[in-house]
Amino acid sequence: MELTTENTAIVLDSTSDFLDAAALYPNMRVVPLYVRFGDESLRDGIDITPESFYRRLAEAPELPTTSQPTPQDFVAVYEELAGYDRVWSIHLSAKLSGTYQSAALAMDELGGDAVRLVDTETASCACALLALAIQRRLERGTTDAEVAALVDRFKGRNGVVFTVDTLEYLQKGGRIGRAAAFAGGLLNVKPILSVEDGVIAPVSRVRGRQKALQEFGRLFVGDTEDVAGLRIAIAHANAPEWVDVITTLVRELRPQAEIELVRLLGAVVGTHAGPGAVGFFWFQDD
Repeated sequence: MELTTENTAIVLDSTSDFLDAAALYPNMRVVPLYVRFGDESLRDGIDITPESFYRRLAEAPELPTTSQPTPQDFVAVYEELAGYDRVWSIHLSAKLSGTYQSAALAMDELGGDAVRLVDTETASCACALLALAIQRRLERGTTDAEVAALVDRFKGRNGVVFTVDTLEYLQKGGRIGRAAAFAGGLLNVKPILSVEDGVIAPVSRVRGRQKALQEFGRLFVGDTEDVAGLRIAIAHANAPEWVDVITTLVRELRPQAEIELVRLLGAVVGTHAGPGAVGFFWFQDD
């Protein structure tokens, strides 16, 4: 079967930080996770926007918590897409969230073979870069085998590097992974982190923002070549000052790269990363 944008849908979850995917692409949907302030549970990107989340976070007496979508949340979206012959459902690492498991339970409940479920083994805008790579193939016509090969290559070749102002949010949310070794660092020391084997992993520690940017550049150059098809995403947690400096970095180091996405981290990822965090993502889509 040839897959196209007319017969194939893409489902993401809100941790992809691609909250406007459905507005931009009629065959895409985003299933929200939940963020809870006290007794109030809000759907990420629907009941609370990224902008309003950071305003509320600044005034909250205690940190919010997050939870995965229910299987029924996924069932509702998959049923909405019943007119499509195929659904590729793209989600953050199963080691970071139960979201993938909820999607798997929904798929089992519905039966059939329309849904192809993907654990990206990464998070945030990396998932969005994969969705966009699939979408490009759908626009010219593709197959399940080609998309599956793309997914496999993506898992081995996408790059993620990020830094946070404090590890407090990752610690309290239980998402710190091997980066726990960096906890309790020195004043103004910024941890440089990545996602490896589906979990948050430490890369290095540097002092100050400029050194962090230099480390971003070192890792980026070491993992890429300046060739066509290099796709970039930038996402920040209410820290827009990072966007221009990372954009400049990309332009200087890899002039042929295309910056596909610049996004404000949503409420769920923002809860765990904390204000001031920034993520830099890349994928060579040949």
